[in-house]
Amino acid sequence: MKGIIHIKNGNRYTENGWIRVNVHGTSEEIGYAHGVLLADELKKVVRNLDFVCMNSYGYSSNDLANIFYDIFEPRVKIGYPDLIEEMEGIAKGSKKGGFDIGIKKLFLWNCWYSIGYVMGSLYDIIHDNSELKEKYGKLFPNKSAGGAAEGGGAKDRCTGFIAVGDWTEDGKIVCGHNTFDNFIDAQFCNIMMCIKPKIGNSFIMQCAPGQVCSGTDYYVASNGFIVTETTIGGFSAYALGDPIFARIRKAVQRSNTVDEFIETLKTNNGGDYANSWLIGDTKNNEIIRVELGLRFVNVERKKNGYFIGFNAPYDDRLRCLECSNTGFYDIRRHQGARRVRLEQLMKQHKGKITVPIGQEILADHYDVYLNKINMCSRTCCSHYELDQREFMSQADRPLPYQPRGALDGIVSSTELAKSMGLSARWGSSCGYPFIASEFCKRNIQWADQAPYLDDRPSQPWTIFTCKKKSSANKTRQRKKGKKGTRRRKT
Repeated sequence: MKGIIHIKNGNRYTENGWIRVNVHGTSEEIGYAHGVLLADELKKVVRNLDFVCMNSYGYSSNDLANIFYDIFEPRVKIGYPDLIEEMEGIAKGSKKGGFDIGIKKLFLWNCWYSIGYVMGSLYDIIHDNSELKEKYGKLFPNKSAGGAAEGGGAKDRCTGFIAVGDWTEDGKIVCGHNTFDNFIDAQFCNIMMCIKPKIGNSFIMQCAPGQVCSGTDYYVASNGFIVTETTIGGFSAYALGDPIFARIRKAVQRSNTVDEFIETLKTNNGGDYANSWLIGDTKNNEIIRVELGLRFVNVERKKNGYFIGFNAPYDDRLRCLECSNTGFYDIRRHQGARRVRLEQLMKQHKGKITVPIGQEILADHYDVYLNKINMCSRTCCSHYELDQREFMSQADRPLPYQPRGALDGIVSSTELAKSMGLSARWGSSCGYPFIASEFCKRNIQWADQAPYLDDRPSQPWTIFTCKKKSSANKTRQRKKGKKGTRRRKT
């Protein structure tokens, strides 16, 4: 742990690649502390955001920020006013901390996990509204101007599992997840934030600077819920609704039952960031899978068994009517390959699954297509950056040696959830390092991203909780003296 920075309503320190942030208070106080503590990181986020918006969509981040704010801010203000207060607090705090991000660009960053779903519908959204058409019609002269989702459907992200009963060592819940995404924007998701609000559940979440929800989606809350998800790849249905960042944050903070949680996710759902949600209700020792599409929602509950997540839905209606080319049966694709491998691993470890076993599952490199250990995109610990993709069944998704893959690993359990805790690793789940300069020299087709990519050296697994530090830890901190603690004026 390196030098703690204390401010009113919050503090931060770094440990093993993670930036640990604790904030508490009203929505505005939580946001303000968040902004002050992460202002330097927000400056880097915006620099990358400016590049990615133009590089991926052909529009400036300023244009997209204005558009997304005008479309979605009124909806969030009506349904989730506390989140508007929190984001306004982040913007004010960041300005105080030395970087003026502005509320509109911050709002775009919070909509980041919706952007790929919305872009293909922007023409219709803008041209169906006279005010939006007047302001932005020239930017979107035809339906192709908004672009299309990657590969004919939504991006694929994440590996996940959740198990209970006969499948775990103690019969209680174990839940694991890793994020695989493009490095250029997901590399900022090394914030481990504990939020203790005045109203609702406290929770710990993995997130990026400036975002009020997890985005990568791992939460452990004071209501006893462990929550994660894997995206549904190839999903292509969308209708204007409330953005996912608002719905999931409300579900985590305000739900007391699983039914309330699910209903919050479904209410005003637009289909953005369609996911297979995995929820562990540790108080009732029950696990739940919610395959959340747009028209179709599939809910399953178990007190003995497991669910796995591999970026394709089991529900036939969702897979056939709202998705395209999901890779469900194709073991050349990472979806089909991980579906098979995760089933194998669940059965291999039946009755023995613990947090350490969960870490091993996320770090697994067995390729079921080639039947060997192979660090590539088809494994639980995905390494697109090492994969020449010679067996691609879809030529444009993803590309050979793409700077993309596992950026983390997180496992929690019923026992850890008692203290709102989890075990986390920053960097690939297996610990394999990523050195940006070496990667870009080997793969010069990605050299334009070199100024924006950060190194991720090998890091150990680390336990984080939302409990106060023990007296022994406090004693160790006092012995370090002033050198180990800093206080920033606010």
